[in-house]
Amino acid sequence: MIPLVDVKRQLQSIKGMIMYEIEQVLDSGQYIMGSKVKELEKEMARVMGVAEVVAVANGTDALVLTLDAYGIGKGDEVITTPFTFFATAEAVSRVGATPVFVDIDAATYNIDPKKIEEKISPVTKAILPVHLFGQPADMDEIKSIASKYDLLVIEDACQAFGATYKGKRVGSLGDAACFSFFPTKNLGTMGDGGMIATSDPQLAARLRRLRHHGSKKKYYHDSIGYNSRLDELHAAILLVSLTKIDEWNEARRRWAARYKEKLAGAGLTMPVEAADRTHIYHLFCVSSNQRDEVMTRLNQAGIQSGVYYPCPLHLQEVYQNLSYRPGDLPVAEHMASCLFALPMSPFLMESEQDVVINVLMNRGGR
Repeated sequence: MIPLVDVKRQLQSIKGMIMYEIEQVLDSGQYIMGSKVKELEKEMARVMGVAEVVAVANGTDALVLTLDAYGIGKGDEVITTPFTFFATAEAVSRVGATPVFVDIDAATYNIDPKKIEEKISPVTKAILPVHLFGQPADMDEIKSIASKYDLLVIEDACQAFGATYKGKRVGSLGDAACFSFFPTKNLGTMGDGGMIATSDPQLAARLRRLRHHGSKKKYYHDSIGYNSRLDELHAAILLVSLTKIDEWNEARRRWAARYKEKLAGAGLTMPVEAADRTHIYHLFCVSSNQRDEVMTRLNQAGIQSGVYYPCPLHLQEVYQNLSYRPGDLPVAEHMASCLFALPMSPFLMESEQDVVINVLMNRGGR
């Protein structure tokens, strides 16, 4: 089976470096919030061009802690996209606020800035754009709206580490940005991990307290916090992977370009890379009105594919109380019916990609 995401090959490529780092952590006796976490935070801040990075246990916690640190909660609204992984809206609900969904742009699959302003209310506190599948959202337009209404902009960059917008890396574009290091992400570890990037030192200080049970001094607590700390082993692995991430992202871009070239005429709608952006293809998603039939053919040829995402968030059962109905956000709903992902990895082999291409072009399989 040609895998949709080949995590194993990516980490095997740096196995020797990882094993060395694991031994260093083992010998150190520091396994939680030690020197590797501090080093990772410092290096991540340098790479992204921000003042502060706060490492946490996972990407969902990054979102929750950021909203909490900003004081967003019951009675507040946060504008976001309905076409993303559930954690984006879940984090808003987890702090007691209400997600307000805005339809997406049909070309980029990201939140449509032209539709944001009409959803702003007196209790709106933030806009939470997602850089979906590795492509940055329209941040200039979003930030202009946020400035007009005095709103925060929190980037959900969990799928987009290393992507750029007008020459700046995602993570440095809003008031704060949240990342996930889940194994399948472009920059992943052998487990869960996450971080928040910001240039606001006061926010960073609040986040550091929140991730450690609301404590600034051991056994003294000035707020109700969380247990959301990054393990030393994961920090060590990420430090190794960080040295390779730009190389890996460029490989993804090359495979994406080859898909687009070779699949011309296959009857599929290819992903669009918007101007002034670097799309790093966490997923390579195409659309087809015969999605089920195409995915069945791929599966029969030993090729994994995946649907992202089959049910937009505004139509999820848990959000029935928000009174959205089918047809309210038609672009997101249409994409949920036709979009699917093809195998994508820095370590995809040309022979494997050729199998995928031949099946999609109805030229047989292997």
